Amino acid sequence: MAEVQVRRADIELDAPTLVEGLPGVGLVGKIAADHLVDALDMTHYASLHCEGLPEVAVFGEDDPTYDPPVRVYADEQRDLLALQSDVPVSPNVADDFAACLTGWLAERDATALYVSGLPAEKEGVPGLYGVASGDATDLLEEHDISPPAESGVISGPTGALLYEANRGDLDALGLVVEANRNFPDPEAARVLLLDGVGPIAGVDVDTEHLVEQAEEISQARENLAKRMQEAQEESSKAQPMGMYQ
Repeated sequence: MAEVQVRRADIELDAPTLVEGLPGVGLVGKIAADHLVDALDMTHYASLHCEGLPEVAVFGEDDPTYDPPVRVYADEQRDLLALQSDVPVSPNVADDFAACLTGWLAERDATALYVSGLPAEKEGVPGLYGVASGDATDLLEEHDISPPAESGVISGPTGALLYEANRGDLDALGLVVEANRNFPDPEAARVLLLDGVGPIAGVDVDTEHLVEQAEEISQARENLAKRMQEAQEESSKAQPMGMYQ
């Protein structure tokens, strides 16, 4: 049965903001969500049991317990949720996954921040762009986040989440950040947190660790990026459509 199973009913949230951390281009969403969970000491709030998600158990270093691969963490004080995923979500099941999560978020009057990397040859600070649906459109102007400079498409599971949000009348933003196509990109995740997630969610989180530990983060995430490439899965990404597409 497809469901989002709440583990901590004692946590009360009022119209929370969700930051999505699915693996994608540059792993920017995953790095950002993982950093939020660690830096804010967020609580494992719910587990996703949606159609198509791998039925596997994940465990951490020096930890005797294990968890489902896709989880939601909560910070009650900040009305903040973070979606943490330790596995890629296959595009083949993205529509079922998106419907499962979107319905749960709509019941909680949540605003969703969905994240996608834009493969780019970066010069200087990575660019951050945004698109939105519903009342979330106002948040882009309020926080001075520019729309993309050219037409494009957000694909993969993140694209499915944005599609379902628009269909289900859920306020959602798509934050698109320039990122390395082939390797984990902590720098892009830092820009995402400082200029996108932080202002919109009202969260002040220290990102110096992402700079200081950039090499360590890249090594830790590189295996996941390699697995995604070897599996030839179409991860979430943003890309220009071009004149003839």
